[in-house]
Amino acid sequence: MVQSTLKQRLQKGEVCIGTFVKTNNQNMVEMMAYAGYDFIMADNEHSNFDHVDVENIIRAADGVGMDTIIRIPSGSEENILHSLDSGATGIQIPSLRNVDDVKALAPFTKYFPVGHRGINANQRAAKYGFMDAATYFKAANENTMVVVHVENLEMAGQVDQLCKVPEVDVVFIGPGDLSQAMGKPMQVNDPDVVQVIDGIIEAAKKGGKIVGIWVGNQKDAQAYIDKGVRYIGFFSDTGIIVNALKDVGKQIQALKGN
Repeated sequence: MVQSTLKQRLQKGEVCIGTFVKTNNQNMVEMMAYAGYDFIMADNEHSNFDHVDVENIIRAADGVGMDTIIRIPSGSEENILHSLDSGATGIQIPSLRNVDDVKALAPFTKYFPVGHRGINANQRAAKYGFMDAATYFKAANENTMVVVHVENLEMAGQVDQLCKVPEVDVVFIGPGDLSQAMGKPMQVNDPDVVQVIDGIIEAAKKGGKIVGIWVGNQKDAQAYIDKGVRYIGFFSDTGIIVNALKDVGKQIQALKGN
């Protein structure tokens, strides 16, 4: 984690593309890197990973030079601490209702003098103590990424204030949850939903934050890149597998004469 340049690449305007990993499979993590992904988002919100699973997913990504963001199951000091101590590049916080929730959690993501993350220089992120402690704490504060979801209308209306929270690096739009909050579940390309998304993008860019979003196809990804989104969640491992298996299933049915 401490050698990661993902934040710096994004800050320079580079488009970085990741995917959600929902299966507890280290081989899959390695294949994501070989496919060209810049990072993975280990989905500890909608999957059943324990702390050991998360650390092994990070270890697999490290082995192929790929960054790891952990989407924690909920905003809590414990979830933030375990993910970062395991060596993740950063954390992604879902389900927050408003900016006050973000401000309450932000100090847990950084060490003194920026915040009050639980201090330990003998965990994996600090090379178990083989790394100079002061060097580690400085690098962790500089390079750890904090990604905050905007996926409800209350938070969508507070992006200006969200951008004033210094610990936040990426404003990440969750179009599925946002569309549901608008009474149009999974209609992510509905004009009303897109209008809200565009407003979030413009407010975040104006506030100096990196903008992220999840997309399920190349066309939508390119459209949002053209709008200035730089942190792209592109598919998921399960989505990729299911799409491939659907194609195989059609071939199987054809071979059976169905």
